[in-house]
Amino acid sequence: MFKMPVYRAPDFSREPFTSAPNATLAPVEADGVAPEGFHSTSVFPEYVKVDGSWLLARHSRMDASIVVGRDETGARELRIVENRNLRAGDLVVLGRTENAEQGIYVHADCFDDPCDEASDAHDKFAFRQGRSRETSFARDYDRLYERMRYDRDHGKIVWVMGPAFAFDADARHAMQLLIENGFVDGIMAGNALATHDLEAATLHTALGQDIYTQQSQPNGHYNHLEVINRVRRAGSIEAFVRDQDLDDGIIASSVRCGVPLVLAGSIRDDGPLPGVLGDAYAAQSAMRDMVSDATTIICMATMLHTIATGNMTPSYTFCDDGSIRPVFFYTVDISEFVTNKLLDRGSVSATSFIANVQNFIVIVAKGLGLM
Repeated sequence: MFKMPVYRAPDFSREPFTSAPNATLAPVEADGVAPEGFHSTSVFPEYVKVDGSWLLARHSRMDASIVVGRDETGARELRIVENRNLRAGDLVVLGRTENAEQGIYVHADCFDDPCDEASDAHDKFAFRQGRSRETSFARDYDRLYERMRYDRDHGKIVWVMGPAFAFDADARHAMQLLIENGFVDGIMAGNALATHDLEAATLHTALGQDIYTQQSQPNGHYNHLEVINRVRRAGSIEAFVRDQDLDDGIIASSVRCGVPLVLAGSIRDDGPLPGVLGDAYAAQSAMRDMVSDATTIICMATMLHTIATGNMTPSYTFCDDGSIRPVFFYTVDISEFVTNKLLDRGSVSATSFIANVQNFIVIVAKGLGLM
C-alpha cells in the first residue's frame, strides 16, 4: 500500500536557527553576473533567513542563485535563478556554509519514507549495496507501480526519453498505452525520438530498419529524412499527425491525448522537425518549466538529457494545499556508468534501474495491467 513520505520541517524555534543571523544579500551589478561569494543551490530544500524569518523557495534546482524579492502581496519570497538570468538590481544571497551560520540551511535529510527499510540494517559490512546489473529490481518495480498509480491521480509524471524506444515495436506500443491511460503528463526528448517514432508510425521502420524484424528496407536510409521533410511541409508535428490520421506510437498518442512535448535539439540533428528547440538555453528553460511541478520523473536511455533534468529538478515540490512532498526520480539505462553518473553529480535522490529500456517499458506497462 502506497504511503507518501512525510516531510519533516526544521524546528526553527531551536538552535542553531534562533541565533542565526539574517543572510547577507548583495545586488547584481550587471545582467548575468552574480556578486562575489554568491550561494549556489543544491537539489535539497534550502532555507534562508530574511528579516528574521526562515523562507523556502517553492521551486528550486541545482547550481543556481537565490534571489530575494517580494511576491504580489509584498511579502518576502525566494526565487531560484540561473546566473545567466540574473538582472541588475536583483538581491542575491551570499554564503558558502549550509548549517545556519550565515543564515542559510540546507535540509537534506527531510523525508521519512515509510517504505524504506534501509535504516533497519545495522551491519557495517554487506554485499551489493550499490546499484549494478546484479541488483534485484523487483521491489523497485513494485514501488514504481505504486507511485505511478498515485501520481496519475495526484501528481505529474514526466518522462525523459532517448530514441531507443522508437526502434522497437513492443516498446512503442507499451509507451502508447501508458500515454493513453494517463501515466504520462509530459515528455522531454530530442529530435531523434520524435523523428524515428514518426518514421515507425508511417513507414514501420526506424533508421530504415523494420521495427519488428530489424531487417533493412530498400533505400531505408532515406526514410527518416523523408519523414522530416513531410512534417516540415505540414508545418508542425501536430498538423502532420492530423493530416496523416496517425494513431500509432509515442508522438501520435501524445498529440491525440494532449501530452506536451519538449524536444531539445543538438548539433547533430537532421532537419530538424518543426518544434524542436535549437537554442540550448531556450530548451533548458522549457525543460525546467515542465519539471517545475513534476512529482515523478523517469529518465530512460539518454545520458545528457538525464543529467540535465537531474540538475534542474529539486528533491521536493509543493502540493496545492501547501504541504511538501518528495519528487520521485528514476534513471534507466543498460549502462551502469550512465545511471551512476547522476549520483556522481550530487542528485542522490535518484533510483537507478540497470536495464534495457525497451524491456523496462514493457515490464512497466505489464506491471500496471495495461498489456
